[in-house]
Amino acid sequence: MNAVFDIYTIIFLALAVFIFARLRSVLGTRTGRERPPFDPYSGEAAKPATLPDKPAIPNRPEETSVAREAERDAPVAERWAGIAAPGSDVAAGLDAIANVDRGFDARHFLEGAKGAYEMIVMAFAEGDRKTLRNMLGKELFEEFAAAINEREAKGYRMESRFVSLDKAEIKQAEVAGSEARITIDFVSQLVSATRDKDGNIIEGSAEALTDVEDLWMFARDIKSSDPNWKLVENNEAA
Repeated sequence: MNAVFDIYTIIFLALAVFIFARLRSVLGTRTGRERPPFDPYSGEAAKPATLPDKPAIPNRPEETSVAREAERDAPVAERWAGIAAPGSDVAAGLDAIANVDRGFDARHFLEGAKGAYEMIVMAFAEGDRKTLRNMLGKELFEEFAAAINEREAKGYRMESRFVSLDKAEIKQAEVAGSEARITIDFVSQLVSATRDKDGNIIEGSAEALTDVEDLWMFARDIKSSDPNWKLVENNEAA
């Protein structure tokens, strides 16, 4: 009986070692030098998946310098392909920004702005002042904070769910003094409702989709060492 038990024990131990070895080969081991998941707001190819302490729109990723040089040297008809029509005011504005800011990458900026749009919309709904402070200009942040303070003082609570971003189109680009400015037309779908202190919906709907169109202006001081852009103006599209 003991001999049988010993044989089975050896077999099970061998199977356990085999399975462990297979899992190790498939999953790998941690060395402390693994590259973390991609973060679209980092300005680099790979960053932690969690939001940074100061989320903002970076100017461009460092490792695409060759691509940026090629973009600047490309024929006018191709330089802003898919972003602005050749000869348009937007194209001229993007040229002006690229001429004074050698690190400007319009495509990377637009992708960052899309992510920032959702982050700002949800941060306002959740009353997340820390995120808003880092992503908004000083005056606009004060307006957002005042609206959140008023909402909280009344005991109101905002519930929002971001469903989709259907459009993000650059409508204006310019350099004004030392400030680069880009205005984007966003079209999105949200589910949003505001409840009073008793939980009753006083505005919006907890189920119906709402189509929202906004014109947001992002700005950056081109003389500053800070490469990030911030939202400085927001308006509903006419």
